[in-house]
Amino acid sequence: MVFNAFERMVAGRYLRARREEGFVSVIAVFSFLGIMLGVAVLIIVMAVMNGFRQELLSRILGVNGHLTVFSNGPAIQDFEDLDRRLMAVDGVVSVTPQVQGQVMVTVEGSATGALVRGMSPEDVAARPILADNIAAGSLDDYGKDDGILIGQRLAQSLGVWVGDRITLVSPSGNTTVIGTVPRLKSYRIAALFDVGMYEYDNGFIYMPLEAAQLFYRLPKAVNAIEVFVDDPDHTRATLNAMQAALGPNYRTVDWQRSNAAFFGAIQTERNVMFLILSLIIVVAAFNVLSGQTMLVKDKGRDIAILRTMGATRGMVMRIFFLSGASIGVVGTAFGFVLGFLFADNIQTIREFLQNLTGIGLFPAEIYFLSRLPAVVDVGEVVLIVGLALALSFLAPLYPAWRAARLDPVEALRYE
Repeated sequence: MVFNAFERMVAGRYLRARREEGFVSVIAVFSFLGIMLGVAVLIIVMAVMNGFRQELLSRILGVNGHLTVFSNGPAIQDFEDLDRRLMAVDGVVSVTPQVQGQVMVTVEGSATGALVRGMSPEDVAARPILADNIAAGSLDDYGKDDGILIGQRLAQSLGVWVGDRITLVSPSGNTTVIGTVPRLKSYRIAALFDVGMYEYDNGFIYMPLEAAQLFYRLPKAVNAIEVFVDDPDHTRATLNAMQAALGPNYRTVDWQRSNAAFFGAIQTERNVMFLILSLIIVVAAFNVLSGQTMLVKDKGRDIAILRTMGATRGMVMRIFFLSGASIGVVGTAFGFVLGFLFADNIQTIREFLQNLTGIGLFPAEIYFLSRLPAVVDVGEVVLIVGLALALSFLAPLYPAWRAARLDPVEALRYE
């Protein structure tokens, strides 16, 4: 649809309503603000939810393996031979034997539960999410003089620091003549890690593999083998090949299955939020429709004069279509810029609001992450902008058609 200079001029004059047409102008302003805020909020919310999913996924797959092998029996005795067989599977990048178990952590009367991961110093150093996020201490002390790694938030809750000693209590005790006695051992904190995910920083402890084997009474054995593959999004083929290489005495669990409920809930929430927030743009589009309908009714005399001066129905329709669509197009453009700038600086804005109000926004205990992430997806932005523009173009069509169908004789008679 091509608009000539005359049509653009008249449409622009109608957008700048005179004082006696103030109510129509107010509706236009609210329509503009509604579309702008709707587009901006959709971009921001979708970016934050994308950021949450990406950050959680990167941390979950950084701390945990893409696939985990468990034995159908009590433990994996021949794990070194098993490691070689797994590394021969196409798509496998690395293999990490582990001893996993729950413990009670005690220090000077304080106690809390935690999950122990027994890993060799070489395997811990090969995990970038651990090696690159040492908050205090040194990774070189891991394994020396009973040195272990614990999460920074766990250390804060226990009131301990690097160099202090904590006592780990095993859930399975030693059987004696007087009954079952809890098995416990003291370890020195070699370093603190902060991977940025509350669940791990507040509940994980890493100790050398040999120490974990001794503590859990698994001599020369492990109870889990974590496997990293080259493509974590397509693990099914690798899983089947691994299961064929392992045999029936072992079972394999991939990260998608173990976290299916969690990421499924995130995806459902994203879809619901998109539908709900899209209603803001729909309501704004209805405001455009009502505002243009009132404008057509108010400009009946002008339409009649234009028609008697030679304006065609198509010209009148284009004038009122341009008048209404301009509100949506400009609102969409401003909303796109506002949403992109807000999403790009959301962590700074969050910190400013926290300092201003003194209220903690998005606490890590609830939202798992210590930082508020935002990842703008180009495809989603195109969908949001396309939706806003489509509604902006559809809303003024009916009022513009009504204006084009107006009989100039009837309009002038009643004016």
